[in-house]
Amino acid sequence: MDDSLQRLLAVEARAQVRIDEANRQRQRLIDDALAAARDAEARFEAGRAELRAPFLAEAQGRADQAAAELARKYSERQRSLRELAARHESEAVAAALARLLDPAA
Repeated sequence: MDDSLQRLLAVEARAQVRIDEANRQRQRLIDDALAAARDAEARFEAGRAELRAPFLAEAQGRADQAAAELARKYSERQRSLRELAARHESEAVAAALARLLDPAA
């Protein structure tokens, strides 16, 4: 009986060693997988800026073009309003002068 017990204890010790080794190996695999995932994520983040650059440049170009178009329209409108104001000023001066020269009218 003592011999059986010793063999069982020895087998249990060997099994525990195998279990411990399997746990260490499992943890190494998990750590390696996490490191690979972190590396892939870092590569993705680094590449994302490169992927976005052409779209950002295109958007900037469109924004610049829209701003230039708005500035052109603003200038045209400002010129139009100044011409209108000058014309109305001339008409007002003419009307005031006519009123001064002929108060009955």
